[in-house]
Amino acid sequence: MKKMKPVAFWPPVVLFVAACIYNFADNDGFSYMINTANTWLMTNFAWAFCLGVLFMLGVVIFVMFSKFGNVRIGGRNAVPMLDNTRYFSITLTSIIAIGILFWATSEPLYHLTAPPESLHLTPGSPEAVVFSMSTLFIHWGFLPLAIYAVPSIMFAFAFYNMKHPYTLGATLTPIFGNRILGKWSQGIDAVCMYALIAGMSASLGTGVLSIAGGLKYLTGIQTGAFLWALVDIAVVATFVISSITGLFNGIKKLSEINFGVFIALALFVFVFGPTAFMLNLGVEAFANHLQTFFTKASFTGAAASDPWAGWWTIFYWCNWLAWAPISGMFLGRISYGHTVRKALTVLFVLPALFDIIWMTIFGGAAIHLELAGGKLSEALSAGPEFAVYEFLGHYPAAALTIPVFIFCMFLSYVTGSDAYTTTLGGMSTSGISPEDPEPSMWMKIFWGILIGLVTWVMITTAGVNGVKMLSNLGGGPALILELLICISLIKVAINPKKYDFYQQDYLEDGTPIKSITKKAAMSERAVSENPIEPEPPEK
Repeated sequence: MKKMKPVAFWPPVVLFVAACIYNFADNDGFSYMINTANTWLMTNFAWAFCLGVLFMLGVVIFVMFSKFGNVRIGGRNAVPMLDNTRYFSITLTSIIAIGILFWATSEPLYHLTAPPESLHLTPGSPEAVVFSMSTLFIHWGFLPLAIYAVPSIMFAFAFYNMKHPYTLGATLTPIFGNRILGKWSQGIDAVCMYALIAGMSASLGTGVLSIAGGLKYLTGIQTGAFLWALVDIAVVATFVISSITGLFNGIKKLSEINFGVFIALALFVFVFGPTAFMLNLGVEAFANHLQTFFTKASFTGAAASDPWAGWWTIFYWCNWLAWAPISGMFLGRISYGHTVRKALTVLFVLPALFDIIWMTIFGGAAIHLELAGGKLSEALSAGPEFAVYEFLGHYPAAALTIPVFIFCMFLSYVTGSDAYTTTLGGMSTSGISPEDPEPSMWMKIFWGILIGLVTWVMITTAGVNGVKMLSNLGGGPALILELLICISLIKVAINPKKYDFYQQDYLEDGTPIKSITKKAAMSERAVSENPIEPEPPEK
């Protein structure tokens, strides 16, 4: 019987209700408090975020090429619940879609016109152009995907192969044993749920502003609290309805549509944009990315008291980390039936490559247009949500492509929120298992309404930056948690047989048997036409 977990459920709810009340009562005091807390976190622990993220990348690479990569999530005879295409489309649209839609055209303009002062780059210069594009590869390439991959793989193994409960505490049992499960694990879940609710609210706020900005661009309707409320209600209602229909009835269909629109938009800009410039700049910037990878990934600005890193790189690491643990629970859940190496290919390698290609196309086209006098930076001064519409306005059939882009942004947030609402419901509910993975309908509705309310309150008072900083405050605890998960993952990767419930899936020397039965292999080939829920593991 499924029941609410009070230790996991109430703290994040009370914290956010209190934050909204405090924001209404004393907006200046609220803004000062969260700004001070964020400045302290990023100033004093920038080094920890940089080293931690690089360590996570190293762990992911180690796991991919270790014998643990041959382990099948759910046991040797587990049949994938998703074929490769659906697995990738859900992964892409649930963790990074809204981000690359919003930032692909506006972020490179910021770096082009205001590069770090300590690097002494002239704004708009060729050096600033290369810096701008290569920085996109740092912020949206392999490093952030490594942050997501670590908890995804560890949770998938803990939930399906170690037969542990649906909680983040399960990922730490290789270190602390089963005593971490129970009240301790609920406490861990509560902290991460707080960070995710703030992150979802910030992301929804960004989406609401972007969609409202697009409607203003098309119709001239003035944006404001009323229009934001209408867009907010529409998005929340859609993702809650999608969520309560079940994972494979909602997100699967939405992600397929969303992925198709992504491909169409990228091809459109690639064909009608400055194709040669994009490709040339992409190759040059990627070479610079490889050459300066560790320098950029470790840049804190301390030597020259340059605040740029806190505005961008460290801010990103905090934001990615705040989202990653709970995102990993969802991604781990849908990884059933795939080997660890296959899962990392889909969760880590392919999304990073997709991001790099996307940024090359949209970022390169935006930079070219700005250098050619397109005045995108003027639109950017009104808000980053307006830059993309000004950008698309320079392309053919803008009256068609802009509504398609708005629809894609709407669908991107709905797809991701569908996944995370289900995950929040599962974390705050007992009785979740591979055989019965869905939380109650009312729990999903509650989280959807709470996120929608927090979003509207924050964007009409403190703005999106306020709720983003609330989210980033969860980056500190999340960094500690992820580093512990890294240690757990290393221990499991070195000796998977010691922790795996399915002992028959290993040779006597502990080497995983990666092949599956003929029947399961046939089912895996057929699953693309008839995806199914995971079968109960054999006892």
